[in-house]
Amino acid sequence: MSWVTALVVVGALVLGGAVAWSRGALNPLICGGSCGPENVVPPDALVASGRAGDSAVRTEPTGTLDAAALSKAVAGPLRDADLGDRVGLAASVVGGPVTTVGTDAAFTPASTAKVLTSFTALTQLDPERRFTTRTVLDGDRIVLVGGGDPYLVVDRSKGDPAVERAELTRLARDTARAATARKVGTVRLGYDTSLFSGPAASPDWEPSYVSGRIVSPVSALWVGRGTSGGVRVPDPAASAASTFAGLLRDRGLSVEGDPSRVEAPEGARTLAAVRSATVAQISEHLISTSDNEAAEVMLRQAALAAGRPGSFTGGAKTVRATLRAAGVPVDGLRLSDGSGLSRKDRVEPRTLVGTLSAAANRSRTSSLLADLPVGAFNGTLRNRFAKPTDVRGAVRAKTGTLTGIHSLAGVVTDREGTPIVLTVMTDRTAAINPFATQAALDDVASAVAACRCSG
Repeated sequence: MSWVTALVVVGALVLGGAVAWSRGALNPLICGGSCGPENVVPPDALVASGRAGDSAVRTEPTGTLDAAALSKAVAGPLRDADLGDRVGLAASVVGGPVTTVGTDAAFTPASTAKVLTSFTALTQLDPERRFTTRTVLDGDRIVLVGGGDPYLVVDRSKGDPAVERAELTRLARDTARAATARKVGTVRLGYDTSLFSGPAASPDWEPSYVSGRIVSPVSALWVGRGTSGGVRVPDPAASAASTFAGLLRDRGLSVEGDPSRVEAPEGARTLAAVRSATVAQISEHLISTSDNEAAEVMLRQAALAAGRPGSFTGGAKTVRATLRAAGVPVDGLRLSDGSGLSRKDRVEPRTLVGTLSAAANRSRTSSLLADLPVGAFNGTLRNRFAKPTDVRGAVRAKTGTLTGIHSLAGVVTDREGTPIVLTVMTDRTAAINPFATQAALDDVASAVAACRCSG
């Protein structure tokens, strides 16, 4: 073999390996199974450039969508009886016009609503911002002030997610040291949750969600996302304060009585503080894991940043206003929470497509595209899109699932290598095997991945 021929062979192998790597075909060899999203090469059209901030980094469509080719590709999969009799699809290239197929109406989004919540949070809040949980001294009372950290924990263990950054144990240690330095030995303990307002559970949730410990009541102060010993508790703030009191006693302070709910006085001196992961890191984790509790906390943080109350209502108004300001269509939009747990939520597929396109166009929000779970790789798509193998890594999407409700919202790379923003929704499948509906939904996205739908 001549050196020229050898060079061509090596080049072909490198190119083939790169393609296989980008689509996840080498997962079993490289990662021993699924790999994280950092191991998936994003399409060039989704790589934002420019400085972080509000500035738009892309204004022109990334290629063109062949609407006729797309409609032909998905026609068969959309007729699958396992999708029920009400299914809608919307698609576009980033920045391009939206094509719709099927039912043109608003659907119950389930967890795809978290796409709207995260986009709003990344828009309203500096992605590098951190939330502070602190203690203040008010006479002989120490007040534990909740700062709305969705991932505050008692202790971090080796291997825990990096998003669980702030530890109650460390806060207790530093608080005890500061109190001792001020010659304070006996204290009462109060806890302040006034950052958030309104009901802790949405009136539009099923009553069993909180009583059945499916989701935690929303609070500006909790540990372990509202749990104690791995079990959701009815009053997360009181539970966190009780744990904190024990930690203070372990460090030599005498804490009298039970913790009481109070509001820290204005100007009270801070004793100690711990800070959360960044907004960008929180968004990444809540999207990848579909974290209901974190989504509700971030809905309130976004509302506060926009000058509205940190409540379900304030958050819903902030989402609508943020989407409208970004040029996203909000016809038919009705939200009563940030997690999508409410069956009264309504979102049109074009709204989710518009949100993801808007996210890709701004450096401040473009990380939302990278946060989406990757088919056959990670998060809620880890065990989906593994076959056919040429679809691996081609689908990045947020899932949405409630009984009788299934949706996907994300980005699919077609056979031309063009990222196509895609949303597929169905919400009348209660009588159908949910795994069959999920597979049928995946078939729609796979058909787009296999299509030459762009130019």
